[in-house]
Amino acid sequence: MAVLTGVALPVLGGAGDAAAAPAPASASSDLIYYPVAPDVRLNVRSGPGSNYHIVKVLPYDAKVPIFCQTPGTTESGYYGTSNIWDCIGTNQYVSDTYLHTGRDGYVTSRCS
Repeated sequence: MAVLTGVALPVLGGAGDAAAAPAPASASSDLIYYPVAPDVRLNVRSGPGSNYHIVKVLPYDAKVPIFCQTPGTTESGYYGTSNIWDCIGTNQYVSDTYLHTGRDGYVTSRCS
């Protein structure tokens, strides 16, 4: 019987988990949380567009991390019009037009 010591093995999730999973930050302090627009309960979708299913709704005054960003359907929201969608978790996307990032355009890396 072989015994492995000091070897870290990855834990695999269900089918399709790896393709959309955001890369974890090296430490929790590395994450920046962005506020959702005032008085907005924001729909979180399964992909980067309004044609994807709603997976949950964020409460008022929510703040979320952005793991990566990707182009999707163009939306008009509280902070203007854009086709940028923010990945806030595995298979969880919100229109960038509803997050206060402090600037137009991409604020982090593109999703792969």
